[in-house]
Amino acid sequence: MPDWDAAYRESPQPLFGGEPSEFVRQVSERHEFNAESALFLADGDGRNGRWLASTGVKVTAIDLSSVATEQALANDQVANVSVARAVGDLENWQFDEHDRWDAVFLIFLQCESRVRNAIVRAACRHLSPGGWFVAEGFSVDREATGMLGPKDPDLLYNISDLKAACKGLHIVEAGTLVSDLNEGVRHQGKAAVARLVARRL
Repeated sequence: MPDWDAAYRESPQPLFGGEPSEFVRQVSERHEFNAESALFLADGDGRNGRWLASTGVKVTAIDLSSVATEQALANDQVANVSVARAVGDLENWQFDEHDRWDAVFLIFLQCESRVRNAIVRAACRHLSPGGWFVAEGFSVDREATGMLGPKDPDLLYNISDLKAACKGLHIVEAGTLVSDLNEGVRHQGKAAVARLVARRL
């Protein structure tokens, strides 16, 4: 696992840019997406949570890095938006039994598949009726060497695993595509990207 505190502290520019993931934007702009609350798991320096909060959604965000969270809060203030942010390790994170969100986003979280699948299962249990689960990350289904993403295959996303972790939800969209990423200093180049959208009906 990278030292994310050091990575965020030492980068002269935002690691992943200041704009939201295009996938976050696409899902959030669907005509049937009407979430009033959302949870972002591993929101980094806040680009995705901040953007959704700017549309009027009540956003909560968790990230492992205290440095990234400090940067996120500063950027939220500049953007004049409010996001409830917490620092925490998702491997040990415990949701309150009363927590409910209309949407949960997992965008480019890089951690062991065991941890990722466990947090997906837990988060999906806290979706409101009609709630959305949205995931995007580097896929195990790489078509060529040299693509972006972790070298450790256990850090890559497997669509079958995500579907299994979302058991009981309706799969709206699931698949892998090759994308030319242009997001900050870390996401520059061609990548195999796994994407999944599911809903609690």
